[in-house]
Amino acid sequence: MRPVFDPELLPIVADRSGLPAIPAEQLTATFIRQRMLSPPGWEPELTDESRIYDRSRGLRDAAVLVPIIARTTGLSVMLTMRTAHLTEHAGQISFPGGRCEAVDENAIATALRETNEEIGLDRRFIDILGCLPDYITGTGYHVRPVVGLVSEGFTLSPDPSEVAEIFEVPLAFLMDPQHHEQRIYRWEGGERRFYAMPYPRVSSGRHFIWGATAGMLRNLYHLLAA
Repeated sequence: MRPVFDPELLPIVADRSGLPAIPAEQLTATFIRQRMLSPPGWEPELTDESRIYDRSRGLRDAAVLVPIIARTTGLSVMLTMRTAHLTEHAGQISFPGGRCEAVDENAIATALRETNEEIGLDRRFIDILGCLPDYITGTGYHVRPVVGLVSEGFTLSPDPSEVAEIFEVPLAFLMDPQHHEQRIYRWEGGERRFYAMPYPRVSSGRHFIWGATAGMLRNLYHLLAA
C-alpha cells in the first residue's frame, strides 16, 4: 500500500521532546546486551499506526531484524530502502524482514530467513539479543522487531527485486531525540501522527526514516533510556 501523502512534505507538529540523548557509555554492545536480557520497567510508546487500522480485517504476522553493526568506529544500524515498484511500502526505509511463514519456528526464525533472502546477510554473523515490543502498522502487520548484534566480516547480496539500497546510520544519531521529528497528516475526520528521523546522505539529500521503522527505533531509545 502506497501512502496517499508525501511524508517529507508534512508539517512538524512537535518540537524536539527535550529528552536526553543516550550517553556514549551506554551505546555499547555490552550495555545493549545486558539491557535486552534484563530490562528495567519501561513503557513502549504507542503510535497512531496501531489505532488507525481496522483490526476486524485481521492482522498479518511479520518480523524484522534490527541489525546493530559492531563497527570498530562504534555501533551503527543497517537499514534498507525498498524498491519503487513494490505494492507495499515502496521506496520506504525499513529493516530487513517480512511475513511469517509456516516453515518458520518463531518470529526470530522469520527475521533471520527474511534478512538472508533480502540482503544476503548470513546467520553466522548475527547474535540475537532479544526483541522489542510488537508493533502494529497502519497497513495491517503485527510485527515483532528482533534485535541482532552483527559482527564485521559479512558480505551482502541484496535481492534487486526488493532492495534498492542498503546503508548504515550511527546508533548515536538515532538515539538522540534531537533527531526525532513528529509529523502529522490530517484529513477530513481524522489525523495521523508519526515519527521521522531524516538522516543526511553521504552525497546529497537525505534518507527519510519514518513510520514503523522510526517508531521501532523510538522504542529502542526508550528501552536504553529507562
